[in-house]
Amino acid sequence: MEIIRQAIRYGLVGVLNTLITAIVIWVMMKVFGVSDVASNITGYIFGLINSFVWNKQWTFQSKASWYSSAYRFGVVFAVCYLLQLGLLLYLNKKLTIDPYYNQLIAMAFYTIVNFIMNKFYTFKS
Repeated sequence: MEIIRQAIRYGLVGVLNTLITAIVIWVMMKVFGVSDVASNITGYIFGLINSFVWNKQWTFQSKASWYSSAYRFGVVFAVCYLLQLGLLLYLNKKLTIDPYYNQLIAMAFYTIVNFIMNKFYTFKS
């Protein structure tokens, strides 16, 4: 089934994105002492570029133009990013754990919502 193959590929790309994003966030927060929000933004920029290229060409094998795909991907990213950032800020206010773990929780939420939106909007057949 096509959606299962795409979900598996998306998951593999997501693991790479998560590693890239988490490492960048961790380095910025723990090594350079950068704020949660600035670290989060920077980490997601790195992951975003990787995600777009791999998901367009490999996961969804989209034939849409790079421009239209990039535009839709940007819209989906913005929506998902704002949702996860809101969750991150909420968790940081409500939970007393290391804020880095809240980053991971927010990233998992982002991943699920992002797959659904990319499947049915950004890279739809």
